[in-house]
Amino acid sequence: MSKTKKRKRDVNITVLGAGSWGTTLALLLNEKGYTVKLWEYFPEFADKIKKDKENKRFLPGMRIPSSLSVTSDIDEALIGSSYLIFVTPSHTMRKVARSVSRSVNFNGRSIVVNASKGLEEKTLCRMSEVLSQEIPVPAARIAGLLGPSHAEEVSRKMPTSIVVAGSGKKVLSAVQDIFMTEYFRVYTNSDLIGVELGVSLKNTIAIAAGICDGLGFGDNTKAALLTRGLAETKRLACRLGAKDDTLSGLAGVGDMIVTCMSRHSRNRFVGEQIGKGKKLKEILENMVMVAEGVKTTKAALKLSSRVGVELPITEQVYKVLFNRKNPRKAIRDLMVRKARSEMYR
Repeated sequence: MSKTKKRKRDVNITVLGAGSWGTTLALLLNEKGYTVKLWEYFPEFADKIKKDKENKRFLPGMRIPSSLSVTSDIDEALIGSSYLIFVTPSHTMRKVARSVSRSVNFNGRSIVVNASKGLEEKTLCRMSEVLSQEIPVPAARIAGLLGPSHAEEVSRKMPTSIVVAGSGKKVLSAVQDIFMTEYFRVYTNSDLIGVELGVSLKNTIAIAAGICDGLGFGDNTKAALLTRGLAETKRLACRLGAKDDTLSGLAGVGDMIVTCMSRHSRNRFVGEQIGKGKKLKEILENMVMVAEGVKTTKAALKLSSRVGVELPITEQVYKVLFNRKNPRKAIRDLMVRKARSEMYR
């Protein structure tokens, strides 16, 4: 074994959340030679992954090597860990963060990375804010690893570029270094607010894109939706402290394109099924993975009301999802709104 390999094996990384993205990131880091533990909340699922040597529920077809440890014991998962990668759904992030901070093996010098997209519905917090509130580490040691990245493609080593964002330059450089490969390119960005809001708010627009697909609308409709969806995302994000350039980058327009266009997108799928006449409850009950856009739509409207920003597309998606408004009427109401300049802010 080379000296480089030995040095990497001395770096312990914990990936919290064994969904498709968490499993993919754990596999990537393990392949690079780091000591990786993948934590799964449910013991029965952790045992099944170990037994099958595959995460058949979330990432079928990708072998889990014996060098990648899988556990449901949070204390075991955190032994010697210097990087904590959180890849849990937004509604469970706070609970998992509290479990980590209470663990006897928690290392207060660890670098904490959020790799989940979404907003906490009750508090309207971004995920890094949740982590900052629950885990006693300096803010500069918290980062977000986010962008246009379907697990199904990254796990098969298709070229992908994303962003690591935060306030600590050394932390960003360290996270960039551990994740970079010839097929997974990581850029740094100091605008954590913009990156987290960009990848979260676009999920609502992806639901709208799916609705258009389900209704059988064409490319003109999708182009208008993405463009105007980006405009309202920028309005809200920038009012909350984001930088406009960030929303024009990978975590903004990049993530919006992939989520609104891809067959892998859970949020686009939800919208498509609604456009075809199915009810939200029925759709969600039959999904294995979480569609973050459903909860984000509620949070985004509350945020927009708090800061006085208009989100016409998000408002109509909300009415379709939760008030059972007819999707065709929702789109018509968007089209006949008061005429105004394209650059309206």
